[in-house]
Amino acid sequence: MTTDTPLVAITMGDGAGIGPEVTVGALLDEATNRRCRPVVIGDLARLRQAARISGAHAELVAVDRVADAVFAPGRINVLDLGLLPEDLRWGEVQAAAGEAAYQYVRVASELAVAGEVQGICTAPLNKEALHASGHVFPGHTELFAHLTGTEEVSMMLSTSTIKVIHVTTHLGLIDAVARINPGLVERTVRRGHAAVRDSGVADPRIGVCGINPHAGENGLFGYGEEEEKVVPAIGTLRADGINAHGPLPADTAFFLASRGDYDLIVAMYHDQGHAPVKVLGIEEGVNITVGLPVIRTSVDHGTAFDIAGKGVAAVGSMIEALRQAAELSPAPSTRGHPCPAEHGSVATPSSNSPPRPD
Repeated sequence: MTTDTPLVAITMGDGAGIGPEVTVGALLDEATNRRCRPVVIGDLARLRQAARISGAHAELVAVDRVADAVFAPGRINVLDLGLLPEDLRWGEVQAAAGEAAYQYVRVASELAVAGEVQGICTAPLNKEALHASGHVFPGHTELFAHLTGTEEVSMMLSTSTIKVIHVTTHLGLIDAVARINPGLVERTVRRGHAAVRDSGVADPRIGVCGINPHAGENGLFGYGEEEEKVVPAIGTLRADGINAHGPLPADTAFFLASRGDYDLIVAMYHDQGHAPVKVLGIEEGVNITVGLPVIRTSVDHGTAFDIAGKGVAAVGSMIEALRQAAELSPAPSTRGHPCPAEHGSVATPSSNSPPRPD
């Protein structure tokens, strides 16, 4: 580990879920510590409980600032916010855990905007607990957009087989179809195109899904949504030299991508993109928020309340999320100030207004 590796803030997630366990487990991985310098934003006491439950041998140390962190094998540096009650129950929705999870994300966002870390990796939070604490956001993606003052972001799922970016995410299906328009499709593809190029693909091949079965099959299914909402965006993108194709039937687009025909698939709504990725292997799936002024990755699984506190949580997805955060984050020497002035200031701890919907 050297000072050339990026500093990555890891938010502990909901303390009643498996977040503390997978955080500790992933940070004891040797490869993780070669790739980045991780600092956990969370509660030291809960992380120590998680280490004991998991049988992990870790030196968990509280630090006041990222600059105070010392990186050594077996040592985990923690910015200890000390927000969780000692009697917090494992595996249950609790407002105290939701409030703490919100504050971890807030602090990580502030560190990123200030340039003290180059990337963020998040353990899962629980939306019901988050809402119970008074912070009404659909999920991490929208919360980060709000905290960094970013008007519009996209969710991208990345595996070794395929990458998928979503035009809409946490909306009911009827609302998602209503929300889709050519401008949103075009902006989403551009964000995905930039992200894939940044990962090293010079001219990404992008497959854009339709909305209806068989992408409408020339008007046979639906009410012309593809022609109205998707086709104009593809025309504009191709005129600008972006290698986008579609609308494609979703039931074949992911197969084509898995065999290498496309570098990125654009899904129109949440389950259209999530279901194939999870079938291909939830353990290696990583959630990347595209469009933020900072790199943010996450596991592609939830808080798993049914197994929380039992020491059996798998850490593979967290390790992969940290790997991608490290590889996508800029080197510390080039970080500068990662959040341009037009993004605005970071929200205060009491802010709970919702961001622009996806």
